[in-house]
Amino acid sequence: MPVPPLSLVIPAYNEAENVVPLVQEIAQSLEGRCEYEVIVVDDGSDDDTLARLQTMRAGGETRLRILRHVHNLGQSAALRNGVRAALGEWVATLDGDGQNDPADILRLCAVLAERSGEQRLRLVCGRRVRREDPWLKRLSSRIANAVRGRLLGDAVPDTGCGLKLVHREAFLDLPFFDHMHRFLPALIERGGGTVVSVEVGHRPRLHGESKYGVHNRLWVGITDLFGVLWLKRRAKNLICEEVN
Repeated sequence: MPVPPLSLVIPAYNEAENVVPLVQEIAQSLEGRCEYEVIVVDDGSDDDTLARLQTMRAGGETRLRILRHVHNLGQSAALRNGVRAALGEWVATLDGDGQNDPADILRLCAVLAERSGEQRLRLVCGRRVRREDPWLKRLSSRIANAVRGRLLGDAVPDTGCGLKLVHREAFLDLPFFDHMHRFLPALIERGGGTVVSVEVGHRPRLHGESKYGVHNRLWVGITDLFGVLWLKRRAKNLICEEVN
């Protein structure tokens, strides 16, 4: 099975020094291997993120599409608006900080190809095997993943990895709320979809600062967790198939 046409969605908030090299690296990784488009959602940046993207677009990067939030709305809103604008049946998501390796997109696509017979496969998640983050960030993420996995039972060890391959229609069918991107596996499974996880690389941040810390990653995530748990418990399986 060849790699399907892809839409890549990248949320970016104050990533002026990272986002253009990332788009260039995507081209190097995917050129000639698949048809793709790149949608960068500038999430209300107050640095030169938007200007640098516009310069890149004007310079001939025809696969680049730019969306803009007038105000910072958060990563979940940026992802949803990017996916809504996407033209591909499958959407790859990456963080705008350059820590996800674009070459791993093809690794996720390979899993999709290998399991092409599984009609309910809707999400392929990256799993970072060697986190290149400060120890406190790794610790808070490990705690949040452990608590989430225990309560939601989604069996995905690293939901915080921004590198994912998701079926566009399945994503847009999900209930939307702030921070929902952290719970994609559980939400996809709630809707009857299948989720798989694959090892991917991780790189240190070269420029700028992380937008997440203990407060907005661990504590807020645990608060949202109980809302997702309620959604799972109240869910009904609405899968319906036409028969001859």
